[in-house]
Amino acid sequence: MRQRSMSIVAGVLVATALAIVAGCAPKKGTTTTGSETKVQITGAGSTFVNPIMSRWSSEYEKLTGVQVNYQSIGSGGGIQQFKEGTIDFGATDVAVTAEEQKDFTRQFVQFPVVAGTVAVVYNLPGVTQNLQLSPEVLADIFLGKIKKWNDRRLAELNPGVNLPDQDIVVVHRSDGSGTTYIFTDYLSTVSTEWQQRVGRGKSVSWPVGVGGKGNEGVTGQVKQLPGAVGYVELNYAVQNNLTFAAIRNAAGKFVLPGKSTGEEATRMAVEKLKQDIGSSVVNMPGENSYPITGFVYVLVDKQPKDAAKSAEMKKFFEWVLRDGQKMAVELDYVPLAEEVAQMSLQKLAEVP
Repeated sequence: MRQRSMSIVAGVLVATALAIVAGCAPKKGTTTTGSETKVQITGAGSTFVNPIMSRWSSEYEKLTGVQVNYQSIGSGGGIQQFKEGTIDFGATDVAVTAEEQKDFTRQFVQFPVVAGTVAVVYNLPGVTQNLQLSPEVLADIFLGKIKKWNDRRLAELNPGVNLPDQDIVVVHRSDGSGTTYIFTDYLSTVSTEWQQRVGRGKSVSWPVGVGGKGNEGVTGQVKQLPGAVGYVELNYAVQNNLTFAAIRNAAGKFVLPGKSTGEEATRMAVEKLKQDIGSSVVNMPGENSYPITGFVYVLVDKQPKDAAKSAEMKKFFEWVLRDGQKMAVELDYVPLAEEVAQMSLQKLAEVP
């Protein structure tokens, strides 16, 4: 009899232990460390934003314990994964259009989180200065019409520079890319031939050149190939010691990519953004405006399935839009103008 009672007690203890373990099992989107439960938020997309997103994620986790895991896979991939519901937020360098939104089965809001400048980088042995490029010459390089670095038109724009008799190797993105959209949007704006032959898009049929995946891939190709020219977010150029060009803007001035030139371009775009927050901001007026400037947009569910996680994600992006902007300058991005940051906060407020 006593043995049977002991067996019953042992069974109750095992069942209780199993119940406790089951109750303590982490829910999807959380991890446990000791007695602490951490929220995990997942995002993917733009390689353009990856350096600053990594910094934001690291700093925010130190402050709150909330983990933001971001995959740098390109804007096209981020939009697709968000559409499929496999991530909590997507990031893209070009806003999703009203026509594209028809393909989504989930309602969402999109808003800028930071701006940046697309640098035209090159690897030209013996040339260390910032070359000057006009919109027409830049378009003809990527159309394959200008084939040599010592071409007469390049020499005229850069008097006194000893340009070598070297083939130009165009490097472009091989994946769906918001950076490509910004760049081809600019070329389509300034060149009728580019607009008619190639057009603007996250992925285009390139007339010439070799491809690299992500800003990282284009950076690597340009570094390895003498004579190469490509386009990357400025942070990638600076971190990899690549030389970049000064581009002639709409006011006729040659300007370099950077904080001040990007800020002027975004300030000039405020009225456009009030009409449509997804508006293009390439080739904006202003003597100091850098013409190949764009925003990074975040896509967030308007009707989230996980209310608790959504609330944490809102807090993260509120922090990004308020406190995180000062970190943008440190990584060669352009912080949002106050008016634009307020527009983004109003969009984010639409998420319950």
